[in-house]
Amino acid sequence: MPDIEFELVNGWRNLGVRLGGVLLVHSSLRSLGPLEGGAETVVLSLLEALGPQGTLLMPALSYRTVGPKSPLFNVITTPSCVGALPEYFRTRPGTLRSVHPTHSVSGGGPLVNSLLGEHIRSTTPCGPYSPFARLPEANGQILFLGCGLRPNTSMHAVEERVEPVYLYGDVTDYQVILADGSQQRMVVRNHGFEGWSQRYDRLAQHLSAPALRQGNILSASCYLVDAPAMWAAALAALHEDPLCFVERHRH
Repeated sequence: MPDIEFELVNGWRNLGVRLGGVLLVHSSLRSLGPLEGGAETVVLSLLEALGPQGTLLMPALSYRTVGPKSPLFNVITTPSCVGALPEYFRTRPGTLRSVHPTHSVSGGGPLVNSLLGEHIRSTTPCGPYSPFARLPEANGQILFLGCGLRPNTSMHAVEERVEPVYLYGDVTDYQVILADGSQQRMVVRNHGFEGWSQRYDRLAQHLSAPALRQGNILSASCYLVDAPAMWAAALAALHEDPLCFVERHRH
């Protein structure tokens, strides 16, 4: 194992990534600094930290190119729009991708089919059939690699349980092309957020160690969140104040 990969593996494990666990990764690849092997080195280190019984997930969201004005999604060719590391992972041999026009997830490992396989049944982006909603059921963790706590798609799944006023927008009739080339229709109630900014970094006010851990790995500031604890805390906060994780756009 190259020295840099070894250092990363130790970093993930010291942060609290569980051997044999399920890990969803949000990331800024550049936050790690210059890295020999780039995205592949990071993926290999995460897989090593999780071990052969672990399952690695990354968001493969495509809302910037797929939406009401362009309602066609191809599970193989539609790119993701959430950074270099998840896009590399999406196209890596052996990676599977859930079927959802705007909020798909890529993954690999023993639990990937149970976590990703029913996303196609969703009528919303992050409902009960989504990997985001199933992550706490699998006792999963969420790693924020150099990107802060704001890009937390799992919070949309929490919000869908509460349905605050800002959450939903229009309904779109999507055409989906599956991996075998067949086509399927998906009618999805899109998320809205018109006039609102997401403030999922406020989760730090509702979680403490060991549910929320922070550490520096190479040049990246990283957070590791326990998914079941996050869900419990976020649901309680939203029931008390449905606007606690958003703020009005500033003009």
